Amino acid sequence: MKNFLVCLLIAACWGGFAEGVAAATLNSALADLRAVGPEGSGNAIASAAWKEVAGSDAKALPKILSAMDGSNELTLNWLRAAVDAIAGRTLQSGGKLPVAALERFIRDTKHNPRARRLAYELVTRASPESGAKLLAKMLDDPSTELRRDAVQRVMDEAARSSKAGRNADAIGSYESALRSARDVDQIDGIAKELKTLGKPVELPKVFGWLTQWKVIGPFDSTGGAGFEKVYPPEERIDFNAEYDGKSGKVRWQEFAAQGDYGVLDLNKPCGAIKEVAGYAFTEFSSDKARPVELRLGCKNAWKIWLNGKLLFARDEYHRGVEIDQYRLAGELKPGRNTILLKICQNHQTEDWTKEWEFQLRITDALGTPIASAKN
Repeated sequence: MKNFLVCLLIAACWGGFAEGVAAATLNSALADLRAVGPEGSGNAIASAAWKEVAGSDAKALPKILSAMDGSNELTLNWLRAAVDAIAGRTLQSGGKLPVAALERFIRDTKHNPRARRLAYELVTRASPESGAKLLAKMLDDPSTELRRDAVQRVMDEAARSSKAGRNADAIGSYESALRSARDVDQIDGIAKELKTLGKPVELPKVFGWLTQWKVIGPFDSTGGAGFEKVYPPEERIDFNAEYDGKSGKVRWQEFAAQGDYGVLDLNKPCGAIKEVAGYAFTEFSSDKARPVELRLGCKNAWKIWLNGKLLFARDEYHRGVEIDQYRLAGELKPGRNTILLKICQNHQTEDWTKEWEFQLRITDALGTPIASAKN
């Protein structure tokens, strides 16, 4: 009996030691993967480390997913591949994934959004019922990756209600989905269904377009020179001033963005003319200092200033346009903020090059529109 107890003690100690070694090995391998640098520096070491990570037991999945926090794109790719390998091997062999631990990981919103999304996919593979219960509580999740699926779930529910003739229920579900939707295609789809049900949506308000502008132009940009040339609006905003434009005197004039998608067409106030530059100015009031994103859609060359600071510039023409095409990080200050855009046209005369326009909105990092404190 004594010898048996000694054997048990030794086995327990050895098991704990082995687990400690395995944990240390995994930690080291994860550190090597996180050290992969730009342009693949450290790839040789990472390749060996990946084999260690990918060979881990399924119980290590939450730890591996946690390693995605703060990792660069290359590391994220390595880690995702390792997670897929572990999960595939485990399920194929009839093993079980650590669903409860993965659910705890998902509920911690501080983790990397892509890692949480991957954990959700694992839970759903192992237990579709558990995945559905999680999704039901994610309409306002800070991860767009998870929020999208939660919104789609409510949209599907609304569609079923509509098909069954329960229009009031359908409207309620669609409106709930709309409040949480951040992806353009979902917003458009919901708005279309609500219009069909007799509840049209004010898309400009939903998207949060900046619609009220003062514009001036056209200034000369022959040969594209106007993009770099500093015209008076870049030095000082004076709404009473008059300047020499491309084909005569130009003055500031008020103009509003039009339509559901907040497009400001400079051809209308400034004239449909090529090789020109124009400016658009607006003010935005904030109740506090806060980080924001200025989300711009534009197919012309452009520059944008926030409170007199140049945020970004792009000297490129006619590559297409889409909502939130450019996401520019900025800082609002309390009270009055100023936004100035410079939009240039090049020499091309084909019909598809004649658009001289942009759309702009201010959002948080998730894409939630931020309204001016003074409308």
